[in-house]
Amino acid sequence: MAEIKLEQLTKVYPDGTKAVKELDLEIADGELVVLVGPSGCGKTSALRMVAGLEDITDGKVWIGGRVVNRVPPKDRDIAMIFQNYALYPHMTAAGNMGFALKMRKLPKEQIRMRVTDAAGVLGLMQTLTKRPRTLSGGQRQRVAMGRAIVREPQAFLMDEPLSNLDAKLRVEMRAEIARLQRDLGVTTIYVTHDQTEAMTLGDRVAVMRDGILQQMASPQELYREPRNLFVAEFIGSPAMNLVGADLQRANGSLVAAFGDSRLALDDSKALAPFVGKRVILGVRPEHIEDAAIASDATEGRRLTAVVDIREDLGSDVYVHFGVGGPPVLGEDVRAAVGDDAVETTEAQTRRKGNLWVARVGHTSRAQEGEPIELVVDTSRLRFFDPETGDGIYASGD
Repeated sequence: MAEIKLEQLTKVYPDGTKAVKELDLEIADGELVVLVGPSGCGKTSALRMVAGLEDITDGKVWIGGRVVNRVPPKDRDIAMIFQNYALYPHMTAAGNMGFALKMRKLPKEQIRMRVTDAAGVLGLMQTLTKRPRTLSGGQRQRVAMGRAIVREPQAFLMDEPLSNLDAKLRVEMRAEIARLQRDLGVTTIYVTHDQTEAMTLGDRVAVMRDGILQQMASPQELYREPRNLFVAEFIGSPAMNLVGADLQRANGSLVAAFGDSRLALDDSKALAPFVGKRVILGVRPEHIEDAAIASDATEGRRLTAVVDIREDLGSDVYVHFGVGGPPVLGEDVRAAVGDDAVETTEAQTRRKGNLWVARVGHTSRAQEGEPIELVVDTSRLRFFDPETGDGIYASGD
C-alpha cells in the first residue's frame, strides 16, 4: 500500500492540446479517490501518467514516497483495470488472473493459491476453467479485477471499468468494487464520467474541467457546498436548478426575486455585499416539495407554477415546470450539459420560462398542464457570483 501524490502534473500533446494543467492531488494510503468530469476534461490522461502509459510533460508523480516519472509501468507496482477488460481470449479465467504472476516466475503453487483466493472473494470459483467468450460482462470484469488483486500491488488504477455494463449490473459491480477496496485497503484512483459512480464510490472526489481541478472534497461536501457553478451543475441528479435572481430588501427582510417569484432568505454575512445586485440562485430538485403534502409550507417559501411534465418514478415524482427570471447559460453550464442541450433549453425558455425540476413525494397529485404550488427549502439555497461563477459562502464555510 502507498500514498500517491501528483505535483503540478501537466500533459501537453504534440498538437498543443493541454490535457492536464498543473494538477495537484494527494491520495492517502488506502484511500479511494475518484476523478470525475465530462469527456475531454483530462481525467484519463492524468490516470495514464500515473500508470506510466503517457509521458509527463511537466510535474511529478510520487508513488509510495518515490518519484516515478522515469520508472517503467511494470516497475511502478500498480495494477490497472480497463473498461474493455483486456483479457486474453485463448486463456481461461484462471490463466488470465495468474498471467502476470507467471511472468514474474512465481512458483505454480503460489500462483494457484493467489488465484483461488481472489476467485473466492469475487465469486469466480465456478468460472476459473472457462474462457472469456463464454463469460458475461460482469464475470469478465470480475476476472479483470481478480487479475489486479492477485498481483497485490501498491495501488489500483481504474479507468471507467463499469462503462460497458448494463445499468443493473453496473450498480452491482459498483457495490462490489466498494466492498473490495474497503476490505483490501489498497490505494485506488478511479476515473469515471458518471457522477453517481463518483459520489457513491469515492472517499473523496476530484471534479475536473478542461484539465483543471475544480474541487476535491468528500461527496457530501461537493453536494452541499460546490465551489463554483460547474461543480454545482455537474454534481447531483437531476441537476441543480439555476436562475438569475435579484437580492432585495423588503420590509427589512432579505428576498431573492426572479420573475414573479419571491423567496424570503435568512440574513447572511456572505450575501450582504450582493444586496441590490443580481446573483445566480441554485436550488436542488429534492429541496422543492409539493405544497399540498409539505410539512412546512409557510409564506415566503412558495412558488406558483404550471406543471409541464410529470415523471412518476414510483418512490418519487419529478415535476417539470417553468419559472421567470434571467436564464443561466454561462460557459460552466454549457460545459456541464453540452451545447445541444443549451440550445434546446434556450428555445424552451422563450416558450415556457426557465425549466426547473422538483423531486416531490409519490403522493403528489400534480398533473400536466395544471397549476401547482411548491414550497422551497430556502435554507438549502445556493448562490453564485455571476461574474466569476464562484460559490458565495461566508468566510470559514
